[in-house]
This record gives sequence, structure tokens and C-alpha cells, in this order.
Amino acid sequence: MKYISEFRDGRVASAIAAAIAREADPARDYHLMEFCGGHTHAIFRYGIQDLLPANIRLVHGPGCPVCVLPIGRLDSAIELAGIPNVMLCSYGDMLRVPGSRKRSLLKARAEGRDVRMVYSCAEAIRLAVDNPGKEVVFFAIGFETTTPPTAVAIREAHRLGLSNFSVFCNHVLTPSAIQSILNSPDVRQIGSVRVDGFIGPSHVSTIIGSRAYEYFAREYQRPVVISGFEPLDVLQGILMLVRQLNEHRAEVENQFSRGVTRTGNTKAQALVADVFELRRTFEWRGLGVVPYSGLRIKKQYARYDAEARFAVQPRPVAENKACECGAILRGVKKPLDCRIFGTVCTPRNPIGSCMVSSEGACAAYYKFRRRNDAPTLQAGSNE
Repeated sequence: MKYISEFRDGRVASAIAAAIAREADPARDYHLMEFCGGHTHAIFRYGIQDLLPANIRLVHGPGCPVCVLPIGRLDSAIELAGIPNVMLCSYGDMLRVPGSRKRSLLKARAEGRDVRMVYSCAEAIRLAVDNPGKEVVFFAIGFETTTPPTAVAIREAHRLGLSNFSVFCNHVLTPSAIQSILNSPDVRQIGSVRVDGFIGPSHVSTIIGSRAYEYFAREYQRPVVISGFEPLDVLQGILMLVRQLNEHRAEVENQFSRGVTRTGNTKAQALVADVFELRRTFEWRGLGVVPYSGLRIKKQYARYDAEARFAVQPRPVAENKACECGAILRGVKKPLDCRIFGTVCTPRNPIGSCMVSSEGACAAYYKFRRRNDAPTLQAGSNE
């Protein structure tokens, strides 16, 4: 397959959906977690849930890097932006996420702080080169997909000898989050979630490879199928999971073989290992404190570590009591279970991060589920 339309062929989608319906055992339920928010949006954009039997239930996971950042670390970024002579830059969605007291980086900019939106780490480096009188801080977030570019930026700053560039590092690791979900499915105050198998993220897996999930399949007896983000990818991934569960298998299978290998991108892995090291603990929104789930900058690059340069001390911050982001990220609740969804909390007036991010579950529900004309794949359609 060479073209996007081939991954959206309605006739093929109908055939895969029919195969799923035939093979799904009506005597049992299948609870499948799509870890990545990109899968969540694909599921709602193309009406994939509507093509599945009622006993196949898709559980939305915490695979949205903007969503899982705890409020305390966002507040720290806002405080960094408030330091005189600091220019803070980050990706677009991060600027709109509300921190405590509904503050955000966008509001900080409206108050006169020097906050910039960038599309890449290279832009952040360019800002530091072009503004030698400013302390440029790159507010870095993301899973394994966006970590190598941040490492490149730090090494480039080192090569150029930039003294006015630093990174506030908030990169987190996918396998640690999966292990947290499997280790503690029962969470006091939030509830419990059942997961029979995982739809694994494709972009993350291009970096870490399918090998990274073999431990979970073996130790926790949960199948993992790495799937692409197009509708036929997701449907095929679901079919592969159903077959594994029916056959009492728990293996890692790679549906996205056009982009993912078992070993992943070893050059990117080596780059990340050179610049970053594991934190003992890191807090996630929805998951709490997860051991060895975050990265920090190594000592040899400490001059580019904003936490060290500005003595950043993130503090725990309580969630808005009306917001269900934590439970939604863990898969315990769905956005429609939130009392303020679509009323008080909207993309224009977000209360929680899940409504802001382009990978957030609430944003997916708001954009596609609330309308009766949400696009679905019909037989014979290539759209």
C-alpha cells in the first residue's frame, strides 16, 4: 500500500469488521486499551467503535503527553516564564493547558511574559542564537517519539557553545506507564479498569521497537499488537488481539510492520542514552507517581538543564474536583462521565488537559462524538 486512501478503504474496513464479528466469542467480553491518543482520535474520527460487536470495548489509555503532565510541573513552567529575561518556548497545545487557578502559558503571554510557540526543537535553538541577551528555556514534553529531537537540541547547544539555552525536561516513557496500569489496576479514589490486551502505539514503537513490550506479554499475560493510526490499521490490530485472546496467547505482534521493527531505531536510542538518564520517580496525571518513568538530563549536560539552572522545585497540586481527567487517562471513566464535559469544559474554555490536546480523549469526544454527522467508513467508500 502506497497511498493514504488505501488505508481508508471502506470495503476493506467492512470485510475486517465482519471478520472481527465472526471471530469474537459472544460468550465473553474483550476490553482492549488503545494506549495512544492518536488511536483514540482515529477510532472516533472513523466511527470504528460502531463497526465492532458490543462485547468488544475499547478503553482509552494515558498515551497523550500533554494530558499526563501533572499540574505542578506546568505551574513550574509558568513560573519560569515569569522570571525576568526568560523566553520560554514549547509546542502549541502545551500553551493552552490550564494549570492551578486556571493559569496557562497563553495567559502568561497575555500578561506580557515572553512565551513562544515552536514547531520543533531546532526553532528553540534558533531563538537562543538570535536572542543572545535572553535566557531561552525549551519546555520539553513527550514520549519516546519526541525525546531524540530534544537530545539533538541539547547536543547542538553544546556544539555551538550556547550559554543562554536550557531545557525543562518532562519526557516520559511508555513501558513504565503500561507497567503501572498492569501493576495497580485498582486505585483508591479513582476506581479500577480491566485491560485484556493493548493496542500498542506505532510512532513510539518506531523508536523503542516491539521488543520493549515483550516483558508485559510474558509476565502479565496480556497480548500487545502495535498498530498504525489509519482506520484499517486499527481494525486489523483489533482482529489480531481478538485472535490472540481466543487462542489464549499473549504475544507481541506488529501490525505496523511498515514502520516498526523489533529493535527499533538504535541510533535514536543511543542518542537518548547519551543525553538523558532515568529519574527514580516521576508524577503522571491520572497514574500518580510512577517509578523510573521519566527522564532527566545527565550531569555532563547540566548547563542545559533548566531545573538545575533555575532551581525548579515542582510542587504537588490537587486536581480540580470537577475534572475527571485523571480517571479518563487511566481508562476508568470516559469523557461523557464527566459532569462538566461540553458545558463548563470545552476546547475554548478547557478545565482539564484532556480537552486541550489534539490527542486528548475529551477533545476526540467533543469533536466527533457530540455530532450526529461524525464521519464513518461505509462500504464502497475510499474517503
